[in-house]
Amino acid sequence: MRAAVFLGPSLSPALASKELDAEYLPPIQRGDIDALLSRPVPPEVIGIVDGRFLSSLSISPKEVLSAVDEGVRVYGSSSMGALRAAECAPWGMIGVGRIYQAYASGAVDADDEVAIVYDEETGAAASDPMINLRFAVAAAVERGLVTAGTGAVFVDAAKKLYFPDRTVRNVLRVVEPALPAGEHEALSRFFAAEAPDTKADDARLLLGAIREYLG
Repeated sequence: MRAAVFLGPSLSPALASKELDAEYLPPIQRGDIDALLSRPVPPEVIGIVDGRFLSSLSISPKEVLSAVDEGVRVYGSSSMGALRAAECAPWGMIGVGRIYQAYASGAVDADDEVAIVYDEETGAAASDPMINLRFAVAAAVERGLVTAGTGAVFVDAAKKLYFPDRTVRNVLRVVEPALPAGEHEALSRFFAAEAPDTKADDARLLLGAIREYLG
């Protein structure tokens, strides 16, 4: 394979493979890039979407840049990839998507914005990333489904939750006493059926960028 992509809960390999013919690997951790570079024929491109935060050592900027120094094109988006791209873009890593832009601009800066818990066997997420909630609420406000004040109450409540407990259901339960019933119901319907999944959208943008580069 000319490209290797680390991903998991942001976008399943089954869906990703419809976008790009690549080697799909589990969320990245310390040592994974070094392992790729040690192959007889390393990939031309590495894409980083998801990464490990708690159970293993996170991939370091130094290891990412070792691939760049070897002439490998490295893309990042969505989650760990967006974090590392914001740090390493000045030295050649390529950031893709809205979440990368949010980190690169300083609009967000905390790791917990993208952190979630998930089933390592199935890749299924057990919590919702803060950054997805931010973009979703912003979309609901922009569409006029809820007021900016309601959006701020929701985002503030979500941020106060420890990230493993951060789910739409839990946030809606916390904010229910503080919101007008109609707006609470509007948010519930929006998250159930229409809310964007920015992590998944950004992962697809990364796959598209790699596909375009490889021709």
